[in-house]
Amino acid sequence: MNTKESARAKSCTPIVHALPDTGSIPNNAKCPLLIYRYALVLPADNPASAIEQLLAANRWGGAWRNGVYPFHHYHSTAHEVLVCCRGSAKAQFGGEPGVVEELQKGDVVLIPAGTGHKNLGASDDFQIVGGYPRGQDWDMCYGKPGERPEADHRIARVLLPEADPIYGVDGPLLKHWKT
Repeated sequence: MNTKESARAKSCTPIVHALPDTGSIPNNAKCPLLIYRYALVLPADNPASAIEQLLAANRWGGAWRNGVYPFHHYHSTAHEVLVCCRGSAKAQFGGEPGVVEELQKGDVVLIPAGTGHKNLGASDDFQIVGGYPRGQDWDMCYGKPGERPEADHRIARVLLPEADPIYGVDGPLLKHWKT
């Protein structure tokens, strides 16, 4: 495959997790965690670049390449997308006790503002491309005493994305996330 090939979205039914407030991690009562299993067919050559192009075409920006932090954290000022482009990892969402999901190449995770996430272990080659809806900047919250209720107020003000980062304006995100 050459570098001009792009990521292609496959049809999928999302896995939907409505995660409750844990007391320390607020999660998001209006927007469930969404996982698109094997949602993308990625080119062998430079899959991260192909993902970044797809996100940008669907009005998501601030793309970065890395992994997932090995501690519980959440963002109170932005929604986040994680797209697995290499390797695999086990991740926990929603704080303790939360849900645990195995992420593999081509999987997409849509994390609404306030939803905790943590890397529980990954393959040596694990890499994700992450991003945020256009116009949203992320912050870091850790579920520590004193973060709330200010974090709750910021989460309530985060606007819904204009489009699903993978499927665009007709994607499942806009059917599952509510204002």
